[in-house]
Amino acid sequence: MILFINPNSSAHMTESIVAAAREALPGVAIEGWTNAEGPVAIQGADDGEAAVPGLLALLPAAQAAGARAIVIACFDDTGLDGARAMAHCPVLGIGQAGFHMAVLMGGRFGVVTTLPISVPVIEGNIASYGFADACTGVRPSGLPVLAVEEGGDDVLATLDREITAAAADGARSVVLGCAGMARHRSVLSRPGGPLLIDGVAASALLAVAAHGYVGTRSAA
Repeated sequence: MILFINPNSSAHMTESIVAAAREALPGVAIEGWTNAEGPVAIQGADDGEAAVPGLLALLPAAQAAGARAIVIACFDDTGLDGARAMAHCPVLGIGQAGFHMAVLMGGRFGVVTTLPISVPVIEGNIASYGFADACTGVRPSGLPVLAVEEGGDDVLATLDREITAAAADGARSVVLGCAGMARHRSVLSRPGGPLLIDGVAASALLAVAAHGYVGTRSAA
């Protein structure tokens, strides 16, 4: 079982994240848990810090439930290092997975995210993962996390505009910088436009690979 842990307390976001992951990996057991102790949305470093204790507190239950891999379902990769230090299995973040997938696809990538307050966290992650030279930039859409997840014509038009601008900056692919954007990837994809990379789908696919690799090493 692959377990997606949503660091915020919005259960409807967890449901849409799990739906996107299951679409990417049909036939694979995928569950989603919500951090009831977290803020309703993670927008900036303070929200991320507030979410970490509740997130880490779920890890013993994840082991008891038999999770083979855990995905932190926040684009800021909230608590990722701490979770990796504590967990019994591979732990991925949807942000890091999205960046890796973009680099694997070749060419430079851009990021379209939510509010400007989230940009420094994302830029810091990109630099720490070693992808700064491959990134054309992180573009804030000005949309709050929950508004993005809800969608609507105005939200989709704003995201489409920022994706177009990221492509004009030289991005061959654009990483959708919020878990709530996962459900909109197919609608936002355009023929001839940049490849859109959803960190939820990317992390689901890479989680299977990570578990398989760890299992192979354990058996060696």
